[in-house]
Amino acid sequence: MPIQKTISPVDGRTLVERELASPALIDSTLARAVEAQRSWRATPLAERQAILTKFVAVMESHADSIGEEIAWQMGRPIRYAGNEIRRGFAERARFMIAAAPQALADVAIAPAAGFTRFIRHEPVGVVFTIAPWNYPYLCAVNSVVPALLAGNSVILKHSAQTPLCAERFLHALREAGLPEGVFQILHLTHADVEHVIGDERIAFVAFTGSVEGGRAVQAAASRRFIATGLELGGKDPAYVRADADLAHAIENLVDGAMFNSGQSCCGIERIYVHRAVYDEFVERAAALTRTYLLGNPLEGATTLGPMVRTSAAEFVRAQIAEAVAQGATAHIDAASFPGDKPGTPYLAPQILTGVNHSMRIMTEETFGPLAPIMPVASDEEAIALMNDSRYGLTAAIWTSDPDAALRIGDQIDTGTWFMNRCDYLDPALAWTGVKDSGRGCALSVLGFEQLTRPKSFHLRTVTA
Repeated sequence: MPIQKTISPVDGRTLVERELASPALIDSTLARAVEAQRSWRATPLAERQAILTKFVAVMESHADSIGEEIAWQMGRPIRYAGNEIRRGFAERARFMIAAAPQALADVAIAPAAGFTRFIRHEPVGVVFTIAPWNYPYLCAVNSVVPALLAGNSVILKHSAQTPLCAERFLHALREAGLPEGVFQILHLTHADVEHVIGDERIAFVAFTGSVEGGRAVQAAASRRFIATGLELGGKDPAYVRADADLAHAIENLVDGAMFNSGQSCCGIERIYVHRAVYDEFVERAAALTRTYLLGNPLEGATTLGPMVRTSAAEFVRAQIAEAVAQGATAHIDAASFPGDKPGTPYLAPQILTGVNHSMRIMTEETFGPLAPIMPVASDEEAIALMNDSRYGLTAAIWTSDPDAALRIGDQIDTGTWFMNRCDYLDPALAWTGVKDSGRGCALSVLGFEQLTRPKSFHLRTVTA
């Protein structure tokens, strides 16, 4: 049987080996999912909520060990890794659990004599979630928990880089009392992923990953009349106005660009700063970036771990070198980061100026610890530059004027618009993107809509 290997970015060793699913296992998994969903959909919502509430508690009880696994699998410093469970995962799951009764309630229609009319949210059936490595629990929870709450069964295919995360989901849901077959996992090749998407037993696909991966998912689904939720890449911009609280903006934007070694679809990838505060912003942002400690993510002092693999780090190095060759200025000396080692996943953070939109550093997703910064003379120039992208996931403005933030936000092509914060998902708000950042909507009460289908009940009372 073919083996899937996970290479740790920490030290390059083989961390996990798992057998890839055989055709027979794939078929039996799909059959169990269909059968289990029939009884799960009939389970009262309150019971589903109770099971999933216990599931969250189980996951929280293992947050420290899960954090260590995350560090080994994808390189995030252990000082932060456990917070993926304690904060974002738990917050999102609990919000969706609490929101389910409202979101899944029948839609009442105005009374009409002799008729009972309403719209019911029916589960779609079997949901196939394809989850990424960069935030392995946060991305997966966006579809897994609401799908189960809505009465669907779920099959999770996690990234080959983070297979232990899929297994954590499975074990915790079993411990919480989820019936057998309602949630299952598969380790699959790309070809087998396409096969599963094309199987008539799959009713919806939730994918988080690259634009090219999203195109492959969409192509595989296009032969069938099913929907897909695609949360893809980003080149998320930030605009710092002259009236911004500069200390707050610098602290949060440097973190938004560097956290998780910049490996976030909604991380800050380009910054536009009003000329009135540009020089001070650059100087202080570079100074803050120099305080990061690059090293082994299993050591408590480390604030910047390795990128997920050497090829990812080399891609960022190439983008930086190309931009410098085109006239950009690098403000961070990699030699001041002893952990930076070309030919490995360990990469120093970088601040670039002298950049422009003729450089791919400002137009192509980087997914690394890098912040290119451009000066702008006006709101209008900032708006034009922020919109000059094939992506549209999030964008942020830093200002003391809420009215200006709303006015500018109305003109930005993006799924989420922030003021004075970035790189965060509020579970009460719809998580969605435009352009090449994807399609569909996760989280909030609207997030249940893609995991259900409306069924209209039109009941007429006939009297003799």
